[in-house]
Amino acid sequence: MKPSGGGGLLVVAQWEAKEGQADKVAEILQRFLPEAQSDPGTKLFLIGRGKENPAQFLFYELFRDEAAFKAHSGQRVFQDLHRGPSSALLAKRERSQYALI
Repeated sequence: MKPSGGGGLLVVAQWEAKEGQADKVAEILQRFLPEAQSDPGTKLFLIGRGKENPAQFLFYELFRDEAAFKAHSGQRVFQDLHRGPSSALLAKRERSQYALI
């Protein structure tokens, strides 16, 4: 399925919660998700939790373009998510960016 309007910037991120912290991370992400999904430059924003390892979280984010991603990243809610309580609960955090073909 081709995204509406074509093009865009795809961001895939993976988080892994520290032992015993996965449910707390999930609660934080559930509060963050509606704001991320309603961002004007966001075409798609999904967060999944590992079925085999519930401490793993996968972010699948599609933005209109690089400028939309930068605007999203500069928002207070995004900054709070990455510098706030969730950062102390994580064992690992990775992110990759892709241009759509």
